[in-house]
Amino acid sequence: MKSLLFAVIPASLKSSDSIFFLISTASPVVKFVLLLLLLFSVISWAIIIFKVFEYARTRKEFRKFLDYFRKSKNFSEINKYASLVKNNALARMFKLGYREMSLQMGPQYASSDLDPESIERSLVMASSTEITQLERLNGFLATTATVTPFIGLFGTVWGIMDSFMEIGRVGNANLATVAPGIAEALIATALGLFAAIPAVIFYNLLLNKLKVLISTMEDFILEFINASGRMR
Repeated sequence: MKSLLFAVIPASLKSSDSIFFLISTASPVVKFVLLLLLLFSVISWAIIIFKVFEYARTRKEFRKFLDYFRKSKNFSEINKYASLVKNNALARMFKLGYREMSLQMGPQYASSDLDPESIERSLVMASSTEITQLERLNGFLATTATVTPFIGLFGTVWGIMDSFMEIGRVGNANLATVAPGIAEALIATALGLFAAIPAVIFYNLLLNKLKVLISTMEDFILEFINASGRMR
């Protein structure tokens, strides 16, 4: 079965100078390292694509809610609109802030004046929950960027060790003896960098996008506090 599968592989991939040939003949430890790095790379790209679309959608939702919030003159109307909006962090923050404001306007409060600090605390707590939700999965990109070069380096060191052991078995240190082991070792380094570099780039890019979203939420808290004194 193995010979049959090998027979259908193009001759260019079966030659000794082919990367695929070097991978197929690598030691089990190096193969495991390469598989682990490939897994890191695939998961990282899946997270990158998901987070890019998520942040773009969130920014669009923020603009939509802010436009309605700034145009409306009545908090109760905004609260009804917030109940209709799905998956909008600002809408959820508004509902919690409006609930706190409604409690302060209830009969159990002796004073009719609002306590802006209590409202601000409720909004800050709501924003912290939303920020935590937006930050999810970003840590895996940071881990990939940090760990994969060292995993690749481990595979490289192991491959070079195999090359030296082959020299000891053969008793010959010519290039033909050591080249395959060194080549497969360098593949591990290359794959480690292949996984780490995109993770570093997109982690920083996503971090900047997240900072913009956080800044929008902070500005919304101030707008809510300022508007709460004028609208009911």
